[in-house]
Amino acid sequence: MEDSYSSKPWLKFYDDGVPATIDDYPEMSYAEAVREAFETLPERVALYYMGRDITFREFDIFSNQFAHFLAENGCGAGDTVGAQLLNVPAAFISAIGIQKAGCVYSGVSILLTADELEYQLNDSEAKVLITFDFQFETVEKVVHKTGVHTIVVVSIADFLPLFKKSLGKLFRKIPTGKVRKIEGIKVVPFMDIIRDMPKDLVNVKVGSEDPCFMMYTGGTTGPPKGAVLTHGNVVGHMEQMRNWVGSAEIGRHTIASAFPLFHQAGNFLSLWGISMGASTILLPNPRDLKFMIASMKKYRPTAMINVPTIYMELMKYAEFRALDFSGAEFFVSGASPFPLESIREFEKIVGKGKVMEVYGMTETTPLITANPREGLKKVGSVGIPMIDTDVKLVDPETGEVVPLGESGEILVRGPQVLGGGYHNNPEETAHAFRDGWFHTGDIARMDADGYFYIVDRLKDMLSVSGFKVFTRQVDDVLMEHPDVDVAATIGLPDPKRPGSEIVASCIVLKDVVEKTEEMREKIHSYMREKVAPYKVPKVIRFMDELPMSAVGKVLKKDLREMVKSD
Repeated sequence: MEDSYSSKPWLKFYDDGVPATIDDYPEMSYAEAVREAFETLPERVALYYMGRDITFREFDIFSNQFAHFLAENGCGAGDTVGAQLLNVPAAFISAIGIQKAGCVYSGVSILLTADELEYQLNDSEAKVLITFDFQFETVEKVVHKTGVHTIVVVSIADFLPLFKKSLGKLFRKIPTGKVRKIEGIKVVPFMDIIRDMPKDLVNVKVGSEDPCFMMYTGGTTGPPKGAVLTHGNVVGHMEQMRNWVGSAEIGRHTIASAFPLFHQAGNFLSLWGISMGASTILLPNPRDLKFMIASMKKYRPTAMINVPTIYMELMKYAEFRALDFSGAEFFVSGASPFPLESIREFEKIVGKGKVMEVYGMTETTPLITANPREGLKKVGSVGIPMIDTDVKLVDPETGEVVPLGESGEILVRGPQVLGGGYHNNPEETAHAFRDGWFHTGDIARMDADGYFYIVDRLKDMLSVSGFKVFTRQVDDVLMEHPDVDVAATIGLPDPKRPGSEIVASCIVLKDVVEKTEEMREKIHSYMREKVAPYKVPKVIRFMDELPMSAVGKVLKKDLREMVKSD
């Protein structure tokens, strides 16, 4: 008997020209897939970086040089290279060079502590690490305890025009760090590679089933896991995206994104953009919103890809509201919730229907669902499953499919779901893949049209005296309060009821609002009117800011520790 999910009601909402299935996915590596852009658009600008324009011809040559360097330093097909960089030219050049050399790209967050860095480099079996000079001190502490034999050092000033480089250093606006020799470890400035290495094409042959990326995803009860995405996953997802956005014409887009490449969303969407011949506006500091706005004004992106917090912060600037958005086609939003009222306000500025909410995860390359580019967009929904992507919702306790409209865990299968499992972790791989389906750990509901609405992470679902409380729903209601800027809800153990939790909300108030007991009671009263009694926060903590990841996602795991320690 066919259920609400296997009947795929979402197919009737695909844009005209978007197929229900793709008959022939390209059998090639990412390095082969990107050749079209390099060969057909050599004079088009590939990267805009603070006054330095790098063409596709230069990009091709620079990435060849980096691939030669890897080969000369013992990195071949299947070897892992760690990249700990923000959005600077070296991040993009090295990412393509790694693929040309047949190596595996592994993103490394710049926020990692020394211990966390040591763990990831060892777990990924990285041979080479690319990092900033201002990260060097941390790297130096642990590199001897890893298998890394070569460190490539990048500066924010690399590729900057001479006058900007000089002024930046003079007024100390460019972060730097002291780089020293390390016994037994090769330390090489990135720009020396660009100066010295051969320029001819490198294209080490790898297959569709070979690893392309090893991207780390945070563990909730254990250490982070390395999700291995194959070339088949990456190239297949590129084909899904090419059809979904209807941008078959190569070289028509200019993209701006604050997602760093060490985050899978930034990694895939940037490299997909390059394969499509898109010009990319490099935004090295996601918190420098004035620079972002100035870049948008100068280069007029046709597409932006960011977390909701970036869009919400941009709206606070009159300069952003004054921009001409007539040429902007869509604004992709993902990785965290975008409050409904904020979407409506944002679209009043950029244009109705231009926000394209999506949902995905590291393990799915990343997208699972997306709102149609041209067709029906439902505000608050993360859209419909992508081409050739099967999705169903099940009860996380019984595994039974839940009825239409009820909440359940998202299970997915499709060409973009990690083909390499978790690196050296067969137990976690077996737990995630059951009966041919990948278990996401996310809770959602689906409406009759096949549009999905994220309810919460399974790990963030609270049990309050036997009742289920989805923290995201509490957060959404709190963010509708006129005095609340940002809110994040967590669960704390209830000492009076073993096995039960207390609802606790951490709130950043708007600038003009004082943190008083009266304000706390005002929010309590508001919540008592809006939600069931068991959902009302018993603890409200006012904070100056919430702990955020490098891409602007609230770190609820850190919040729990902060609140517990009080």
